[in-house]
Amino acid sequence: MEIALLLKAVILGIVEGLTEFLPISSTGHLILAGDLLNFNDDKGKVFEIVIQAGAILAICWEYRQRITATFSGLFNDPVAQRFTVNLIIAFMPLAVFGLLFQKVIKSVLFKPVPVALAFIVGGVIILFAERWYQRRRATHATALIESVDDLKPMDALKLGLAQCAALIPGTSRSGATIIGGLFFGLSRKCATEFSFFLAIPTLIAATIYSLWKDRALLSAADIPMFGAGFIAAFISAFLCVRWLLRYISSHDFTPFAWYRIVFGVVVLWTAYSGAVNWTHA
Repeated sequence: MEIALLLKAVILGIVEGLTEFLPISSTGHLILAGDLLNFNDDKGKVFEIVIQAGAILAICWEYRQRITATFSGLFNDPVAQRFTVNLIIAFMPLAVFGLLFQKVIKSVLFKPVPVALAFIVGGVIILFAERWYQRRRATHATALIESVDDLKPMDALKLGLAQCAALIPGTSRSGATIIGGLFFGLSRKCATEFSFFLAIPTLIAATIYSLWKDRALLSAADIPMFGAGFIAAFISAFLCVRWLLRYISSHDFTPFAWYRIVFGVVVLWTAYSGAVNWTHA
């Protein structure tokens, strides 16, 4: 295994871990980083999906007590049962729409310029959502849902439908769920934590599906590369999740919105000025 390839795997793993749970789109960053690193062939795309498992392991470790309690209470704890049902309900829309439209979306939108446009649009939506959320909290029009245990099945369905926006690369799965939660009456902490939990079945399913569908592209020689990316994604995601939970206790998502807008504008400028040769723009 070439050292250069392992280095690319580590870089992409870090990018995945740092962006998976922030509202800035891990898929969008991986598409752009993969293009810059010339690691955007079919195997590279499988790699980008599989290393998500490292980020998911970070969530499982951070919330290991909650996950263990949920599994142990599936047959006798109403709270654990309701939580599990809500996750299943929220997971289903993306699973259905993903299977229906995945090929079309990948062929048309998995390119730097569409990703950059999605970055900008998503940033504007976050700015609007934060203003609306702060206005709602200030007026105390309705009580916010403060805990994931207080979610109802209809809340879960709406969050699952919001997550479907993440089928557009550059939108952000976590961002779509979190911002959807702000619109649907969840507190910032509740929306963020539910996006974490919803990531577990969503990304595990995506990883298993990708490994099975593209198994012919893989070989035993790829294990070091996938392992390096997996470990890098786990460590960076764990640190990022810990930081994000502290951050949202006293800050909003406005900085991420401006980051998205500026980043998207830079990518568009480099594409159209020729400063960067985006090979799949």
